[in-house]
Amino acid sequence: MNILLGLGGSDESMKALRRTIDRTLEVDDDDLTVAILEKPESKRSQAEMQADAEQHLEEAGIDADIIQLEGDPGSSLVNYAEQGEFDQVVIGGGTLSPMGKIQLGPITEFVLLNAPTTVKLVR
Repeated sequence: MNILLGLGGSDESMKALRRTIDRTLEVDDDDLTVAILEKPESKRSQAEMQADAEQHLEEAGIDADIIQLEGDPGSSLVNYAEQGEFDQVVIGGGTLSPMGKIQLGPITEFVLLNAPTTVKLVR
């Protein structure tokens, strides 16, 4: 399976990275591409996210492509997914409301509605 993981710098996206690494190790046949999204309001810079991703991947012994995408995070991830032959896009996101309903941010919602392939949401 060819997986595209979008990292936007949130805690949820780092959780998605860890879970995707675990699944890649479990299945042992996944091709993984990590897309570092440009998100100025993020807790982490693109350089910090890339360093974190490289460290996690190296510790797990996974050889993955890491790219940096510029521009609107949702659009750039969807556009990159359209250009590749990805079987799945993985993103972190979504919080629970006090009533237990999932609340999606605008980037997560855009990717879910516009991605050309299956989207896995890690919460």
